[in-house]
Amino acid sequence: MNNIKSALILAAFSLSAHAGPVMLVTQQEMLDSLHAPPQYTPKFVPEKDAPKIDVAAPNLAAPVASPTPIQLNFAATAPATIKPETFKVLYGAFQIDITQRLLSATKVTALGMNVQEASLPSGKHKLHLSVEDSMGRKGYRLVEFQIN
Repeated sequence: MNNIKSALILAAFSLSAHAGPVMLVTQQEMLDSLHAPPQYTPKFVPEKDAPKIDVAAPNLAAPVASPTPIQLNFAATAPATIKPETFKVLYGAFQIDITQRLLSATKVTALGMNVQEASLPSGKHKLHLSVEDSMGRKGYRLVEFQIN
């Protein structure tokens, strides 16, 4: 019985530890990124059958409010599977690794990830997402959006 109580308390604590929005980017990080010189990125052709990253939320067709939910769905080409431990999120012109900030609020699985509330300052944002599959192919997605 004590083990059940302990498990319930631990589960409740882990849920309440992430009750508020997770701060993904500070105001200063956003400003530094916006004022950085233009970044030149080499053109590349996506690897055949590389994993796909779909942004299910937020709706990027319009300005986004903060805090916002973030839901990503991953898809691998069979027989490969997604390797969740390879998921990475880099922010802005300086490609600041904010992966751990996201992981503090959610768990990444082979299907994707879901953050209930992510907080970002008002302005323009650019996220570089990547994930690998079990065959070593890397899928990329660049996500650009405006926070009101």
